[in-house]
Amino acid sequence: MAKVIITALLEGEINKKFKRRSVEVFSLLRTLEDNPYKGKEVGVVGRVLIKEIKYGKFRFYFITDGYKIKVLKARELKELIIKFVRMSEKKDQQETIEEIKNVLRSLGEEGF
Repeated sequence: MAKVIITALLEGEINKKFKRRSVEVFSLLRTLEDNPYKGKEVGVVGRVLIKEIKYGKFRFYFITDGYKIKVLKARELKELIIKFVRMSEKKDQQETIEEIKNVLRSLGEEGF
């Protein structure tokens, strides 16, 4: 089982945007604990894989160790950490992905 981390900034943004539905959104994000292969790959910076999960017209972006997710079997992913870092609407998708890549290139994973 992988460990899912949601940054405080993103958590506040979700609560503000979705209000009562935020419980449903957090539940969706936590499904990655049991199925870490879920989501669409949208970019790679070094060994860090950037993926997205959709909820309606919104996209939630997370980063994880690309090597582990591609090589290890599901039951071996106990030490995998999945960190949700950003959220965007469909129209802002590419801009958000580029922002995540820039942060990873300049500051690394600690930038989030």
